[in-house]
Amino acid sequence: MPGATRSIVIDVPMDKLFAVIADYQSYPKFLPEVKSIRTSKRQGSEVDVHYEIEVLKKIRYTLRLREEPPNLISWTFVEGELMRDNRGRWLLEPAGEGKTKATYSIEMKLGPLVPKSIVNVLVDSSLPKMLEAFKKRAESQP
Repeated sequence: MPGATRSIVIDVPMDKLFAVIADYQSYPKFLPEVKSIRTSKRQGSEVDVHYEIEVLKKIRYTLRLREEPPNLISWTFVEGELMRDNRGRWLLEPAGEGKTKATYSIEMKLGPLVPKSIVNVLVDSSLPKMLEAFKKRAESQP
């Protein structure tokens, strides 16, 4: 399954970054490709997050996220359009002086009719922009 892993150092403590990542409802405010988000079925540390994103075309999908504060959020695929599988995680590690190293890993399998260009945009272009958006959001929060 095609995948990617990227890391970034963010100038906030782990717990603050974890709170920004787990604030799913706010994603449309700082991630331009995310058009809407809603959550459902929260049970303990797991929650289903329903995404509507626009990357060359509108795509809807649902992931089941598992939160393990203060350093791990992982997910598995529930259902979606154009997508066959999507799994990954955010791993947060102390980077000294109140900073956090955030490593984002994703594996994604799209349907057979999905152009390779969509996969390339998701991995090569969107991933670095997304990490920068999380960095900016976390560092600008009071």
